[in-house]
Amino acid sequence: MKYEPTRLFDLVKYRKDTYPSSPIFSYKDGTTWTELSNSIFQDKIDELSKGLIALGVKPHDKVGIISENRIEWSLLDFAIQQIGAVVVALYPNISDNDYKYILNHAEINLIVISNKGLAERIQQLKPELPHISNLFVLQEETVFPHWSIIAQTGQVITDRELDNRKNEVQTDDIATLIYTSGTTGTPKGVMLTHRNLLADMMSSEYSFPVTSYMRALSFLPVCHAYERLFHYVYMYKGLTIYYANSMETIGADMKEVKPHIFSAVPRVLEKVYEKIMATGESLTGIKRKLFFWAIALGEKYEIEPEKRNWLYNAQLSIARKLIFSKWREALGGEIVGISSGSAALQERLIRLYMAAGISIYEGYGLTEAGPCLAVNDFRRGMKIGTVGLPLINIDIKLAEDGEILAKGDNIMLGYYKDEQATQEIIKDGWLYTGDIGQWVDGKFLKIIDRKKEMFKTSGGKYVVPQSIESKMVESGFIEQFMVIGEGEKFPAAFVVPTYSNLLDWAKDFARDITSLPKDAFLKSEKVQEKITQEINRINANFGNWEQIKKISIIPEEFTIEGGELTPTLKMKRKKIIEKYSANYKELYG
Repeated sequence: MKYEPTRLFDLVKYRKDTYPSSPIFSYKDGTTWTELSNSIFQDKIDELSKGLIALGVKPHDKVGIISENRIEWSLLDFAIQQIGAVVVALYPNISDNDYKYILNHAEINLIVISNKGLAERIQQLKPELPHISNLFVLQEETVFPHWSIIAQTGQVITDRELDNRKNEVQTDDIATLIYTSGTTGTPKGVMLTHRNLLADMMSSEYSFPVTSYMRALSFLPVCHAYERLFHYVYMYKGLTIYYANSMETIGADMKEVKPHIFSAVPRVLEKVYEKIMATGESLTGIKRKLFFWAIALGEKYEIEPEKRNWLYNAQLSIARKLIFSKWREALGGEIVGISSGSAALQERLIRLYMAAGISIYEGYGLTEAGPCLAVNDFRRGMKIGTVGLPLINIDIKLAEDGEILAKGDNIMLGYYKDEQATQEIIKDGWLYTGDIGQWVDGKFLKIIDRKKEMFKTSGGKYVVPQSIESKMVESGFIEQFMVIGEGEKFPAAFVVPTYSNLLDWAKDFARDITSLPKDAFLKSEKVQEKITQEINRINANFGNWEQIKKISIIPEEFTIEGGELTPTLKMKRKKIIEKYSANYKELYG
């Protein structure tokens, strides 16, 4: 009888029994990739588990991890789980206020931190963190205790004691607390059990276009539910997970690893596209004409074969050999699929990637759902412009106002220490996602907007920001776009222009402004006119009440470090409006 995991850490045994010769992880050790076998991985997490027991970590205690992606993260994740403790993963780039709130709210006693700089930040906050008594650092040669001490401390713990702790862990125990990004206020601790995550893993793995012994590249923050769940799926399906060396080395890592699959957020795919387009812009003569001919062809790509005639297919075959093959090479050359989530990906980009022979599986979910709910499914059907079909074993329906409701074993237990908020979002077993959707062709789910982000103008008309924003950023001259205007006479927008593309445009059409400093250039009358032309062109896609009437140019990109974006790159709308309140007042008087 086939062994099936009932707790997350059972995945290691399942994998060892099912795919004994497939390395579970690979990571860069200096200049070479080091593979980690299933057996060695199990041995290492057992050593860490014993150390945590020796340090006094009890079942249901919360253990913190603050780290970027690295192999130590996964070792700690499983080591904490298998002694019945709860993993609390924090982003390395959140604010001090968020650190204080989460560490105190979760009552974290023991924490492991990746580097000296982060450890010094937490050390400075120590007077306001009464629960923390053990702090370890992954980086060597610091004044802080090195994490190797954990395993060394555990040498006094027997295998039998560890096995007893493992056996006590139940499927419905909390495996992790994941604190939401806090786009609308104080972060909430999402309680996800072993059952929740395993259920979502099984629902998701059905739709994955991969088989065992393939390679997955990981570079998104694994502390987020999206990337973390994918790690569990990769393990279950027998893939080897390669940790990218850093966000800066992704391009080089792809060429070395030659991944078959990776997960990404739209901004990553946009940057790949922008880099390729920049290369195309530098071409001359027949090569330039061929490049932009292929791009124009790709933008017309249809998934359904019957919608592509023989002439289009013949042209596409030529474009793939001459132009699009370079896209595949940039991603390692062996890519089978890319999973995109967290926000809407431009339809134009999906068509271009698919035309290049790179399948994009756009999906939808949220942390409270474990997190995946729907995906464009390579088995059951795909439709550009939607997030696909509900995952198997997950029920989705729309409320009267269009809000997406979901039910299944993947739905969170609730919010930690917040029964009221839990009751507001889970009613009769249904998770009220706060997202507005509609069905396309009776089965494909399309996300219209966040319920809380929809607003009315003073004329009583509803405006749906996300649908406008996703269309506006299709312009090559618009980097970021945020619709505003709740309670005002008309919708307006904060616009972050694409400086490099505008500069190229100005060299041909407005040479007199090319020597201006960046801020002055972007706020110049000619650039304002160009951006306004782009917006007016795209405005034609929307009703009169939805059309953007005024804009304010924001010269600097919205970033996580600047406080405008969450770690998952969602806009913190209230904070952006507060930060640019003067711009807002200027727009509305």
